[in-house]
Order: sequence, then structure tokens, then C-alpha cells
Amino acid sequence: MDALLLSRIQFGFVISFHILFPAFTIGLASWLAFLEWRWLRTRDAVWRDLYFFWLKIFAVSFGMGVVSGIVMSFQFGTNWARLSEVAGNVLGPLLSYEVLTAFFLEATFLGVMLFGWNRVSEKLHFLSTCMVALGTLISTFWIISANSWMQTPAGYTLVDGVFEPADWWQVIFNPSFPVRLAHMVLAAFLTTCFVIGGVAAAYLLRGVHVEPARRMLRMAVLFAAITVPLQILVGDLHGLEVGKYQPAKLAAIEAHWHREPKGEGVPLVVFGIPDDAAERNDYEIAIPRLGSLILTHTWDGEIAPLTDFPRDRRPPVAPVFYAFRVMVGLGVLMLLATLGALWAWRRGRLFDGRARLVLHGWRAMTFSGFVALLAGWYVTEIGRQPWVVYGLVRTAEAVTPTLAGGSVLASLVVFVVVYTIVFGAGTWYLARLVRKGPLPHEPAPHTQAGGRTPMRPLSVPEARLEGEGADDFAEERP
Repeated sequence: MDALLLSRIQFGFVISFHILFPAFTIGLASWLAFLEWRWLRTRDAVWRDLYFFWLKIFAVSFGMGVVSGIVMSFQFGTNWARLSEVAGNVLGPLLSYEVLTAFFLEATFLGVMLFGWNRVSEKLHFLSTCMVALGTLISTFWIISANSWMQTPAGYTLVDGVFEPADWWQVIFNPSFPVRLAHMVLAAFLTTCFVIGGVAAAYLLRGVHVEPARRMLRMAVLFAAITVPLQILVGDLHGLEVGKYQPAKLAAIEAHWHREPKGEGVPLVVFGIPDDAAERNDYEIAIPRLGSLILTHTWDGEIAPLTDFPRDRRPPVAPVFYAFRVMVGLGVLMLLATLGALWAWRRGRLFDGRARLVLHGWRAMTFSGFVALLAGWYVTEIGRQPWVVYGLVRTAEAVTPTLAGGSVLASLVVFVVVYTIVFGAGTWYLARLVRKGPLPHEPAPHTQAGGRTPMRPLSVPEARLEGEGADDFAEERP
């Protein structure tokens, strides 16, 4: 019934649900902008049908993301009141900027995007789609800025134990922010990319929606061919940044316990079972010096081992160690899937069903982006423990002092039950939409045979009335 532990579990549970939907919609909004642009350029009905297919999926995912985000924000006041007291002067404005810029932008144009087809001009509708896509990216900017400040705080002064902003430029663009923003945006795009490619591969294997599936898979492979190598490069830069500003986290990622003899470099631990009590790895498989090459870009470089830090300043090693390898392993599989698809495409086999192994691989990787995203987030958040503001405020000092463990447990149980029902139903509905696939989109009534949609519910059609009583109606009409 420890309130701190239960609050951490509750926040981790809620944010694990929340991060999936916004990340998916970040990439999906840009994908929708691309589809509508292709439709406007080519007037090919397949692009239009794809747009409306993914628009339905976007609407459901966006709604679930908003719901989970509202629940998460309340916990800052209920479970983490001390954090709000000491860091609210910095974090509050950053989160408010997200609402004032991104959320209002999305809310303004989302209705036009969802319901404005054939009701506004094509240019205005396309602009609305682009603005929604831009809004998701702006939202990412502010959320990652706030989280990055907690990882690498800068631009502040401490007044009686309370953080006061001294330089907003340094607060927003704190040391880890640029590379973490790029890493997160690319992760969101790759998540959406492999969902699109996986769905397309499933259609091709089933022999349904063949032409839309070919276009989806073609775009997914081309995008992955650019983005996967770029993400690997950004991930390498992110690793260098972690080693500079959060050395204990990097040591936990590598399960590096003891300093190696001078000149021998740092081995890369491929596998092992970290033992925190004994400060060692059991059943370790390591490659000599490769850790130095990857982590410092030198053959004999060194990083601080875990034993350089007191036990109460080390993060839990095992979850960070394993989560990082899950993330990297999925990144390698993404690269292999992309290379396999490019090879089959070059040989003219990808879209005619002869590369079934490649298609099965892409279908199996449909949800790989979600898993890699969660694994990376766990590395980031668990790896900074025991700090909530790195090096300055411990997580134990941020929890609400008067919080009762029983109330946290009760609310956690309620969250688990409600989330299982709500998000289970939402996921089931998304699966139905995907299984149904992209169908031909029917034009609006006023585009057919010169008909006219009434401007208001009781407006009278202009067509001439015929039959008994028509003359009487005409006389009474003003």
C-alpha cells in the first residue's frame, strides 16, 4: 500500500496507453495530408478512397488519445502535488503553450477535416488537413520540451526550493531537447509507417484491395528506406547526449558495473541477467571494445560504470537494460524488413505476390513501432530514476505527502477496468475498420445530377412541385 510505488505504477499505466495514440496520430495526420495532396494532383479515386479509409482510423485514434491525456493530466494535482509546487512555474507554462498553440489549432480545423468534404472548397479542406498535421507536431514540440527539461534542466533559478524560470530560451531548448524531439517524431512516423505497410501486406496476402494495398506498401517502403537509417543516426546522437548528461542512465542501459582496465575499452553486453545486489551480470555475452566504439566513437573510450554512483542514485538496471535491447532489436528488424522489400521491389516481385516471405515479414511488423516506442519510453523514464527532475528533485520528494495508498490502489483498479473496456472497444472497432478496408467513397448528394443539399433542415427544394395541392402550396409560399 505504498503511495509512492502505486502512484508510479498508476502513472506508468496511464501514460503507456496515452503515448500510443498521439504517436500514431502524429504520423497518421501527415499521411492524410499526403493522400489528399495526391488526390488533388492526380484526381485518382484510389487516393481519395485511401484518404477516407485512414481518416476514420485517425478520428477514433485521436479521440482515444484525447481521453487518455485528460486523465493523465489530473494526476499532476492528485498524485504529484509536490512536483507541481516546486516545478509548476516551469512545467505549467510549457504545457499551457501546448494547449494555446497545438490543441486550439487542431480543434479549429479538425471539424472541417472530418466533416467538411464537399462542404468547403478543396483548398480549404486540404489546408485543414495540413493544419491538423502541423498541430500534432507542435503538440509534440511542447510535450517533449517539458519532458526534456525534467531530464536536463536548464534556464532556471532556485528560490526557496522552488524553480523559477530565468531564461525561457534555455528552458525550452534545454540540452537534450533537439535530439529527443527528432528521435520522438521519427519514432511516431515509423510507428505509422509500419502500420500502413503491415495492413497493405495483409491485404496483398489475402488478395483483397490489391491496388490500394500496392500504393500503401510502396509508400511505406520508400518512407522506411529514408526514415529507418535516419532514426539510427539520431539514436546514436541521443546515446552520446545521454552519456554526457545522464551517465548513470547510460551505465544502466549497458549494464556496465565496473571500470575496465585502462586501454581495454568498454565491451558491448549483448545479453546478460543484471544482478543489482551482486553488481554483476550473470550469463553475460559481450563483445570486447564494441561498447567503446558505439558509445564514445573511439576504440578505447570509457564510460562511467554503475559502481561510480551510490546505490541510492542508480536506476533499476534490469528493466532499462532489457527495454533498450527490445527497442534496438526491433529497429534492426525494421531495417531488415525495409531492405528485403527494396530487394523484392527491384526484382519486380513485391507487388505480385511472389515475395510472400517479405509480405509476411511486414505483416508481422505491423505493431512493431508501438512496442519499440513503449520500450524507448521506459528506457527514458525508468533510466532517470530516482530523479523526477534529474539530479535535483527525487521522485519520492514529488509525490503528494498526504496521499493514502488505499485511495491510489482503488483508483488504479478503476483505471484498469475502465481502460480495458473503453480502449478494448476502441481497438476492436479499429480492427473492424481495417478488416473492412478502403471502399469507394460515395460523393455527396449535391454532386449528383445537379441536385442541391438544403442549406437548413426546413428549407424548401427549388424543384417544381407537381400533383394535387401543388397550386395551393405555391400560393401560400412567401
